[in-house]
Amino acid sequence: MSTQSLDPSQLRLTIDSASLGFPDTSALRQRPLSWIGQERAELAARFGLSMMQPDYHLFVLGEEGSGRSSLLHQAMLSAAANLPASPDLCYLYNFVAPEKPQAVRLPAGQGRALRQSLLQLTKSLPAEITQCLSGQDFKLKSERAEKKFKLETGQAYNKLDKFAESLRFAIHREDEQIVFTLLDEKGEILTAENLLKLPKARRIAIEQSEQALRDAILLYFEDFKRIERDKDQALAMLRQRIVQPIVNQALKKVQNGLHKQLKQHNRLKSYFEQMEADILANLALFDADNSDEEKRQSELNQIFSRYQINLVVDNADESGAPVIIEDNPSAYALFGSIDYQFENGKLKTDFMRIRAGNLLKAHGGFLMLHLNDLLTDGPLWVKLRRFLRSKRLLIEEPGSAWASNAPVALEPEAVEVNVKIVLIGSRDQYYDLQEIDPEFMRRFRVKVDFAGSFIASADTYLASAVFVSHACEVAKLPHFSAAAVARLLEESHREVEDQKRQSAIFARTEMLILESAAICNARRGRLVEVVDIAAALQARLQ
Repeated sequence: MSTQSLDPSQLRLTIDSASLGFPDTSALRQRPLSWIGQERAELAARFGLSMMQPDYHLFVLGEEGSGRSSLLHQAMLSAAANLPASPDLCYLYNFVAPEKPQAVRLPAGQGRALRQSLLQLTKSLPAEITQCLSGQDFKLKSERAEKKFKLETGQAYNKLDKFAESLRFAIHREDEQIVFTLLDEKGEILTAENLLKLPKARRIAIEQSEQALRDAILLYFEDFKRIERDKDQALAMLRQRIVQPIVNQALKKVQNGLHKQLKQHNRLKSYFEQMEADILANLALFDADNSDEEKRQSELNQIFSRYQINLVVDNADESGAPVIIEDNPSAYALFGSIDYQFENGKLKTDFMRIRAGNLLKAHGGFLMLHLNDLLTDGPLWVKLRRFLRSKRLLIEEPGSAWASNAPVALEPEAVEVNVKIVLIGSRDQYYDLQEIDPEFMRRFRVKVDFAGSFIASADTYLASAVFVSHACEVAKLPHFSAAAVARLLEESHREVEDQKRQSAIFARTEMLILESAAICNARRGRLVEVVDIAAALQARLQ
C-alpha cells in the first residue's frame, strides 16, 4: 500500500475572505442571530416551549459555551411575546380562619387596581363612618333609644322600691350595689338594739322579708342586665342601619373599578360580604366617648389593616408571559417566604408578609434553572421534585426554630402553578439522572441537545459572521474585516481538528473576539485585522 506525503498547507484549511460576501462585520449588524449549526436543538426548543401542558419541561444539554443558555433565553422571550400576560396573584385576609390567608388570581393589572381601591377605602371610610355617627340623625335616634331603656330601668327600680316599701325597707343604689335598711312602725330606721327588743316571731318575719327583698334585688339586677343588653343590641343595630349604606356604597365603588367579569367572582363576592359584616360588627370602636382613645385608635387601625390585599405577583406592566432566569436558586428564591418581625420579644407576622418566589412569578411563562445550582442543595431538590409532581405550591413557614416563637403560624393557601422549566445541564448529568431519578426526568419530556460541532457551509460561515457582528455591537468593539472573520472561522475548524466541521463552542470564539479587539484598540486600528487575531493567538502561547 503506497503512502502519499501531504504539504503542510494541505493540513490547514484556508478560507477565502472574498467568498464571504461582505467587506466587514458592520454590514451585518441588522441581520438576526441564528442557532448556528443547532437546527435540531432549535426545533426541539421551539416545540417544547410551545407545549404548555404539564410535564413538558425542557432539559437542555450540551457543553458550556455552546450558547445553550443565551439561545434558550432568546427562544423563551420569543415564545413569551406570543402569550398573554399572566394573572396577578393576591393573598386576602381570611375572616373565618385568619391563620389561613386566601389566594386569588386576577387578570393582569386588576390586582394593582384592587389594592389601590382598598387602600383608598381604608383611608376614607373611617372618617365617613365617624362623621355619620356624629351626625344629628344618629344622635336623635340613639338618645331616643337611651331614653326608652332608661325608662325601663327606672320602672324596674320603682317596682323594687315599692316592694321594699311594702316590706318596710328603704333602698338606695350605691355604685353597682343596692343598700337597704329596715324601718320601724314610724318609718324611721330600726336600729340593731331595737331589733333585738322585738318579739321572736316578729324577728323571724323580718328575716323572711329581708330574704324576699334580697331575691327581688337579684331579679332586678337580672332585669337590669337584660335591659342593658337589649339597649346595646338596639344601639348596635341602629349604628348598622345608619352606617350600612355608606359601607355598601364604598364597597360598590371598589367593585365598579374592576373588570366586569370580576363582579361575579365568587371568592371576591364572599370577601366583600365578609368585609362589610366585619366593619358593621365593630362599629362600637367608633364611639368617641371611649375613655382610652389611644387603645381605640389602635384597635381601629388593626381592624382596617385586614382590608388590604397582599399583591405578591403584579403583572400590570407585562405585555406577555413572564421569562425569569434564576442564577441563585434557594428555597426562598423559588418557593417564596413569610417574613417575621420582633414585637415585644416575640416573632409576629400576618398575611401582608407573604412573599412570592420565582415559581409563582413565572406562572403562565418560563423559568430557567441550572442543574449544578440545584444539585448542591438536597432539601431544595426534594422540594422541587414534590412541586413538579403536584403542580401546587405552598409557601411555608421559615422553619421550626422561628415558628416556635410565633403566636400564630400562617398557612397560606396553596395555589396551582403552570410554569415551563428550562433546566440547563450537561450530557453526563442528563443520562445520570435518567438512571438515579427517573421520576424527575419524566417531567422533562423535551430534550434539547446542543451539538459540540457541526458541518460547515456558506450558511454557517455567514451566521458565524453575524455572531461576530453582534458581539462587536454589544461590547462596543471595532468591527472585524472579512479577512479577520475568515481567520476566526479557520480557528473554529482547528478547534475540532476537522476541515469539514466547525466548533459549536462559541464562547471560545467570543474570547478571541475580545482579545483581538483589545489589540486592535491598542494600535488604534479602525477594523480588527488578521494581524490582531494572530497576535491574540500568539499571546495565549506565552
